[in-house]
Amino acid sequence: MNKTAIVTGSTRGIGLAIARKLAQDGYNIVMTSRGTAEQYSASIESVQAAGAEVLYVQADLADMQTGPRVVKAAVERFGRIDVLVNNAGVAPKVRSDLLDMTEESYDYVVDTNTKGNMFMTQAVAKQMIAQDYFDEKCRTAHNKGTIVNISSCSSVVSSTNRGEYCVSKAGISMLTTLYADRLAADGITVNEVRPGVIRTDMTSIVTAKYDALIEQGLFPIARWGTPEDVAGAVSMFCSDLVRYTTGNYIDVDGGFHIQRL
Repeated sequence: MNKTAIVTGSTRGIGLAIARKLAQDGYNIVMTSRGTAEQYSASIESVQAAGAEVLYVQADLADMQTGPRVVKAAVERFGRIDVLVNNAGVAPKVRSDLLDMTEESYDYVVDTNTKGNMFMTQAVAKQMIAQDYFDEKCRTAHNKGTIVNISSCSSVVSSTNRGEYCVSKAGISMLTTLYADRLAADGITVNEVRPGVIRTDMTSIVTAKYDALIEQGLFPIARWGTPEDVAGAVSMFCSDLVRYTTGNYIDVDGGFHIQRL
């Protein structure tokens, strides 16, 4: 019997890389995205090819019924949930100055990135608490489950032309702290990965901007990050290597967080 991981927003980019890596690590994978399974058949097959049994659930994180529905589907298929990776996220449809941000844009971003994270975690945490430990090794380590939030360097770095995104990611950082505090006694760890500039569909529209910043030396490790770089950090948090850490985060940003003179 394998452990089971839910990875939200896992049909492309960072989420897909995480799903593939956890598949290689031996997990059953529950993939979610807003589209149909037919739309993402190639992504689903690539996770299966990495070694996982896969369940795909069409889900919109902005819908508050999504958490309980995904949990129900996962438990019916695999019997339990051992890992949740809150990866699903959206960027503003239009980047605009903070003084021009619309309520519609704010709600669109925060409803998925922060509110969706909050209630997906709530639903999964209740299931993790209710179930028994996976095995005696987990019982000894007091580890019933692992939750990893994918936030962003934007949780602490200002971008005034996408303020709603920064606010949403800062909210995820606080959710990491809150849930880590609340769930530690239940044997559930909650940690966070903060990607920097990662080459994905979301960043494709600003390729020239970041190419120039990399060339100018803004990032100590002078290259774009990859989805696989993020997936490696998630894999570490889900492994037996990190069992006495909760409420913590790791920057996957090429050293961008280093303050330099």
